[in-house]
Amino acid sequence: MPRARRANLSSKKGNGGRGSLRQELLQLKVSDKLNQLKGSRPGARADSEASEDEAASEILSHCSSASETVSLAEEGSGSDVLDNQAQQDQREDKLREDIDNLMDKSIKTRQVALSNLRLALSSHTLGDFLMERRVTFTDALERCLKKGKEEEQSLAATVLSLLCIQLGSGPEGEEVFRCLKPLLISILTDSSAGVSARQSCAASLGLCCYIAAADVEDLINSVCCLEGIISSYNSDCGTANTALHSLLCCAIQSWALLLTVCPASRIQKILESHLPRLPGMLSSENVNLRIAAGECLALLYELARDLDEDFFYEDTDALCVTLKKLATDSNKYRAKTDRRKQRSIFRDVLHYVESGEFQEETIKFGLEVMYVDSWTRRRTYSSFKEALGSGIRFHLQYNEVLRDIFSLGSPLVLDAAAIKASKISRVEKHMFNSAAFKARTKARNRVRDKRADVL
Repeated sequence: MPRARRANLSSKKGNGGRGSLRQELLQLKVSDKLNQLKGSRPGARADSEASEDEAASEILSHCSSASETVSLAEEGSGSDVLDNQAQQDQREDKLREDIDNLMDKSIKTRQVALSNLRLALSSHTLGDFLMERRVTFTDALERCLKKGKEEEQSLAATVLSLLCIQLGSGPEGEEVFRCLKPLLISILTDSSAGVSARQSCAASLGLCCYIAAADVEDLINSVCCLEGIISSYNSDCGTANTALHSLLCCAIQSWALLLTVCPASRIQKILESHLPRLPGMLSSENVNLRIAAGECLALLYELARDLDEDFFYEDTDALCVTLKKLATDSNKYRAKTDRRKQRSIFRDVLHYVESGEFQEETIKFGLEVMYVDSWTRRRTYSSFKEALGSGIRFHLQYNEVLRDIFSLGSPLVLDAAAIKASKISRVEKHMFNSAAFKARTKARNRVRDKRADVL
């Protein structure tokens, strides 16, 4: 029997089964009512006939209203599915339009399309949709990187990072990275290119190489390119302008990300060449550059101790003195927020360099928790967070690429009841906050009391 005909027959049977059950229930109710009426007094035959009609009409109206209620509920559940499908279709149509607009002659149109794509890729998982259109998408991004101006190149490099996060480390992601890697390196190493474009290319090169590098050679080439940027600005880090500081900071962070997946032989050479250089950046006037250098030093110490538990660096004492100054910096000529941020991070860096202990962090998303328990994991999480922005928690829940990188397993499948049960009610949250506020006030009042002994 043909498949289509078999499907039609099965659907007819299913509909007939539901109707037959409802009809049988109706008949049973009518017959029961009639039997009750027949068992009454024999002289009231005319009344019984009228009562039979009334009973039948009552039961029919009751069953029809019940069937209407069931049908409305079924239509309601089906309408939700249709609404979700309609939203998905509308989203895909908008994405197709934005991808097509990347080839438009108008610069403004291309920039708007890139901005829309950046927002969509950072807030949704679109792997299947992008797999089918990766060639067209890649060609459009290549054109934007080649012929675009600074802002367009910067947006295109950012969208490229998000595209690799969606495609992952499979053949499709490797192909995209292999096609666009020469362009990223060309813009990054071109001193006449815009600084913001070079900065985005540095971030994109590190993240795309981390996800989709086909072999070790691609990884080493990317590391060497970023090392060249770091070395070229190392001697001028104290006098460079803010834009170049941002480029150098971004290059250090991307370089540090790639160090987490470098082979041991390469790590050994990097330790010998860069451990003496990085402390010089700690005296930079730019707080972000000082922090990037400090975190990179902690990462190098962690990688060195992974290779050799008895690792010893002869200038560790001098480095700890510098780190301690930054961890307790109270110079008034620095901004208050910069001082607070710097002290917080350099306390962790100093603690790790001295004792090898890392201050663990907890990242909550949905019903899950991820622990950041090393500088390697911290650098990886920070890189993806900078690329995805506020969409990082959504991607940690549903993006298989990120879940594989952070060893989170397959995405959890939860129903609405489980999600609702996991949430704290407003009353419980209010009671918890009130109790915490009272405990905090009591603890502080003991110290604020002039009669308390404060050591």
